[in-house]
Amino acid sequence: MRKAVRKSTFEKIREPQIVGNPGIPAHMDMVMLDSGEIRHYGVHIFEHEDGSKEFEFVMKQSFDYGLSWEETPIHGDHPGPSVKSPWSGDFLVLLRVLQPEYDLQCIAPSRIYPAIQHLSENGIWCFRSVNGPDGPFTKTLISRDLPHIQRLPLPLKRKKRWILPGEEWIGSIQHPVVMFSDDDGIRWTKRVLPPVPRMEKVSWPHRGMRWSQCGCEPVIAELPDGRLQMLVRTSADFHYQCFSEDCGETWSPMERSPFYSVATMPNLMTLSDGRLLAVWNNTTPLPEFDQRTHPDCTDDLVNGIWEDVFTNRDALHAAISETCGRTWIGFREIALNPIRNAVDFRTLGGYYALHDKSIHQNQVLELPENKVLVSYGQHPVCQALMIFDLDFLYATGRREDFRSGLAAWSVQQYFKGHIGGFRWAGHCAWNRRAGARLMPSPDLSPRESLLIGCHPDPDLVSCREGAVWNFPAAADGRLELRMTLRRGSRGLQVALCDRWINPSDPFVDRYAGFVFRIAPDGAINGIPAFLPDQTGSLRFWFHLSEKRLFWEAPRGNGTVPLTGNITDQLSYLHLQSPSEEADFAGVMIDSVEMRKVEPKNQSPFFSNPL
Repeated sequence: MRKAVRKSTFEKIREPQIVGNPGIPAHMDMVMLDSGEIRHYGVHIFEHEDGSKEFEFVMKQSFDYGLSWEETPIHGDHPGPSVKSPWSGDFLVLLRVLQPEYDLQCIAPSRIYPAIQHLSENGIWCFRSVNGPDGPFTKTLISRDLPHIQRLPLPLKRKKRWILPGEEWIGSIQHPVVMFSDDDGIRWTKRVLPPVPRMEKVSWPHRGMRWSQCGCEPVIAELPDGRLQMLVRTSADFHYQCFSEDCGETWSPMERSPFYSVATMPNLMTLSDGRLLAVWNNTTPLPEFDQRTHPDCTDDLVNGIWEDVFTNRDALHAAISETCGRTWIGFREIALNPIRNAVDFRTLGGYYALHDKSIHQNQVLELPENKVLVSYGQHPVCQALMIFDLDFLYATGRREDFRSGLAAWSVQQYFKGHIGGFRWAGHCAWNRRAGARLMPSPDLSPRESLLIGCHPDPDLVSCREGAVWNFPAAADGRLELRMTLRRGSRGLQVALCDRWINPSDPFVDRYAGFVFRIAPDGAINGIPAFLPDQTGSLRFWFHLSEKRLFWEAPRGNGTVPLTGNITDQLSYLHLQSPSEEADFAGVMIDSVEMRKVEPKNQSPFFSNPL
């Protein structure tokens, strides 16, 4: 009976559902055995008052595809997760050994497991078991080079070959590297790939240098047509990609991928039916500030080395491709950071890993019945194990009326903070507050509406209040925004974007595909639209092929041209106060609804051309 109930519960999952906490930053710690058992390896860290730490190595196990978990200690000389060879049946994993060990509050999992604690010779070691994932494991030093490894080895289908991506510093530049073995993991060959171009100078709207990253944390997927695709983390606004047609021997030049992101970990995997799944942060951070204005700043920080404030790590996305990556479906938020509005963001959860309370790192396992299990996050207060059905990515619409509060919205503003690495918690860790907030609905109904105004505070990085909402990616769509322009309001900026942009970003119009403002008198581009204190619907239709948007409001209608340099789909509604001066009246949003439409259908562009 218990199994039947569990099966029914599993089958009913559609939208992302949290089922546990991995307890460790997501990298390469989760594996599924042939029996269906899922294991997630990790560590408990206990801090003492004198600053010393104790470590307990553990393994979480699930026998119902992630719905429930049991935890047991790991004893003995164990390397943690390992992968079964499809050729020999052996289990193996490659780990980097670098002594002395770094502080465990920020290191990759490949440095923590018991098997490496007593190895004094630095390099890449292969751990191998002929008896299953519990060992015992033999240890072989395969390279004295020290590429950073954050993924498990991938057995190819086209050829008897293991392949594993990594990154390596050569001089002062990070290079993606590929390691492969044609004798089932005995000997390995390394290929070094060219880096992605660096951000060499400060350009508007930035006032300082980003932390320069040229191709770290790569991931490789074997495509259904036999090619290999690599995605790499960069600081150049996009993940970059390259391809191999000879199973990793040679690679094409690095090029921009379809995925926006800045300094976050990409993930890409081929599903059993041949579809591709991408999991990443489809986000853009606030413009860089001038690091020279901070007393703790060093020349390295000014020049874009190490320190940064990552204001783009609070939303995690997924998309799916049925065309070997030529086109993508979804671009859906699968998670928002649960502490994204925390006023004590810097110190929440204690000192351990306090600088990285983000959800950008992730690992994915394919489950039965069209579902996947995702491990994500970098700190216990925001890490999660989550299941969702891939049909979630195929949705054609979404509606929001705030009955679930702001669970689906980003509204955070940032307090000014310090830089200077982990000691002063500048890295990933500005404190926040909720800007836009829920208030009693103006029509006196028993529900709440979203108030977007401006409540200035000199301690904020930007006083602009905003609200950001994700919808299924579309090239043609219809949105309806039911709202009230309150008397005395300074208006509202409405933008449609192809990525998550901070609610308080003052340069949204630089990135948006369509953007227009409702003026304090209720006009849009000089055309009457609303009266003060009038509640009504603002409807708009967008067609990217036509490069324009048609809007309709209670008092008039008009068009808005495509202005941004965007990708081929839109997936975000971005609402923001256009004022940095006090606006206590603001605009009240009652509900939002989005639906995809077919080109040349259900659109005033074609039924009533202007």
